[in-house]
Amino acid sequence: MNKRNAWILITYIVMLLSGIIGGPLLISLGVPMDKIPGLWNVVSFSIGFIIILLIMIPEFRNPPFRDERANTAQTIGWTIAGIPMVFIAQIIAASIEMNFFGVEPGSENTEMIVDLTLSVPLLIMVVAVIGPILEEIVFRKVIFGTLYKRMNFVVAALISSLVFAVVHRDFTHILVYAAIGFTFSFLYVKTKRLIVPIIAHVSINSFVMLVQVIFRDDIAELQKQLQSMQFIIGG
Repeated sequence: MNKRNAWILITYIVMLLSGIIGGPLLISLGVPMDKIPGLWNVVSFSIGFIIILLIMIPEFRNPPFRDERANTAQTIGWTIAGIPMVFIAQIIAASIEMNFFGVEPGSENTEMIVDLTLSVPLLIMVVAVIGPILEEIVFRKVIFGTLYKRMNFVVAALISSLVFAVVHRDFTHILVYAAIGFTFSFLYVKTKRLIVPIIAHVSINSFVMLVQVIFRDDIAELQKQLQSMQFIIGG
């Protein structure tokens, strides 16, 4: 791993652990307890995002895989195909969890993030945009990219995807997270352009935020109406 990638990884780890200092700091400033986790995530991810982008400036001028990257048409095609591919991978992995391991649908990690977002709406930008970009830089560019130079695609993608899954700390659905990470790795290696898995990742997270946060009440009301209609028809 080169020095630039090492600093990116160190910055990301420090960002994840910064709540040890950030939590007490916000408490001392009188921030309500229920808003502290969400607010510190906004602060830490924003600062980490800026630092990592600054570290990557030389690569913007001289990107890796320059001679191997997909052309514009291929990039657009894989970007469009990548979003449903991630959804399909998630559905297949979730079906395996339910049918073979008896895992119930629903993610505690997602529910926790939704609760934090409802408390601190600014967190939507972190979850939908900043977080996915950072994760693709760290898990696909740095971790997968480093492993891929030393081993074949499948092994490198499996290892980086498992690390990606573990970091999300939702061990009940580790297969789902690993399948998503594996798909992102495939998109990256297929196009040699990080923007492709970034767009897919941003799209998935944005969809979840739209469904479970922004249109949460509207969807709940629609479900009630559908249940009422079923009751009337059935009666």
